Amino acid sequence: MKERLVVVSNRIPTDAEPSGGLMVALDACLSNTGGLWVGCDPDPVDHAQDTLSPIGDGAYRRLTFTVTAEEHQNFYLGYCNSVLWPLFHRRRDLMANSAAHNTAYATVNARVARALTRALTPDDRIWVHDYHFLPLGAELRRLGVRNPIGFFLHTPFPLRADLPALPHHDDFLGWLAAYDLVGLQTERDVAACLEAFRVDPKTEVMRNGRLRRGERDMAIASFPIGIDAKGFSAEAQANADQDELALAPDQKFLIGVDRLDYSKGLVERFKGFEAFLDAMKPGDARATFLQIAQLSRADVEAYQNIRDELEATTGRINGRHGAFDWTPLRYLSQGIERERVAGLMRRADACLVTPLADGMNLVAKEYVAAQDHADPGVLILSHFAGASEQLVDALTVNPYETSEIARAIQTALTMPLDERKERHSRLRHNVETRDIAWWTDAFLSRLSKICTSRLPELRVPINTVS
Repeated sequence: MKERLVVVSNRIPTDAEPSGGLMVALDACLSNTGGLWVGCDPDPVDHAQDTLSPIGDGAYRRLTFTVTAEEHQNFYLGYCNSVLWPLFHRRRDLMANSAAHNTAYATVNARVARALTRALTPDDRIWVHDYHFLPLGAELRRLGVRNPIGFFLHTPFPLRADLPALPHHDDFLGWLAAYDLVGLQTERDVAACLEAFRVDPKTEVMRNGRLRRGERDMAIASFPIGIDAKGFSAEAQANADQDELALAPDQKFLIGVDRLDYSKGLVERFKGFEAFLDAMKPGDARATFLQIAQLSRADVEAYQNIRDELEATTGRINGRHGAFDWTPLRYLSQGIERERVAGLMRRADACLVTPLADGMNLVAKEYVAAQDHADPGVLILSHFAGASEQLVDALTVNPYETSEIARAIQTALTMPLDERKERHSRLRHNVETRDIAWWTDAFLSRLSKICTSRLPELRVPINTVS
């Protein structure tokens, strides 16, 4: 039987065109390889069952599991986004935990594991994604699944000093040890993960670099996620002429594209742009900054607070620096079609990607791919974005230093064409060679090599899910 790829993630495309970095990446992966994608049904139910239901058609199968409204509140908004997300993004102060959160997280993972075993075959490779399903591998092993199971964490790996803040933190390393391969975005994430295991008395570091915990051994490695660079470049070119900005011919244009999240450093970014405006001299070319920040997790208090602060900061900046014919800061808290964003990126003289903590940040790579070779813009990138390990020819900044952001904007908008072209050429080479296909092949090839020494088998009945 041919080896099949089974992907598990919280979100799953319900429409023909997926949105969001992870969704686009996994859709491209499965469209190439075929297989099965399991994810959460977006509509809560009254009573969740241990079943999977098919949705849509396409190059691969899609099956969904269900959660109740209470589980959505406690599993997704609660444990995942009010406990794990702030912890993994260096914001322990924003953690809000409860016993109901812990119970829902365990319950949903156990239910998904039970449902998934009925859809598996002995030749499947399982690829679990992100912090929603940290315990899923352990639950599958408990049910007797011996298939190769890989896990990829798209966020930063938490600092060892922060881990004790996690409820039942003693279970955390055991969850990871259930996987054959744990993939992380950056080398600094790998270092943080190894540090956590090295001080664990239950873990042995082996000579081949693998880790043994109990009866299982595992590997940890960095696999920086990429994009469909050529596809995004073509999309940007196709939409480059749809310029609805109505800017003056000599006016500079900057762009930022993010989910509305406290980890993205948006307030600091706005203040950095404000410092740039403060330093403008008479006769300097005007610059307009467009920040697209789609609302997310609006029911979480921390996100409501960041939205209020951004709106207030926008009003202050435009009130101080705007004119009848110029709005310096344009802030949109709504989603924009992917093709329009691609065209706007190609038009932008600079892109601000300045998160306070980020696993990778694919916007940085999309901006590079969108640029015109003959007249490229400049990427301004935070030291704390995972992409900074690869995209070393960007202008890197400390996002906490607003004056540093301001200087980087000034440097980007006045950079000579030759330097812009040289920087962009090297950035583009990285983005095109380490693309989404490279990422998929690198992770799955490593998982296959790790597991060739044993035949995968299931110790549970295999049923066909219709």
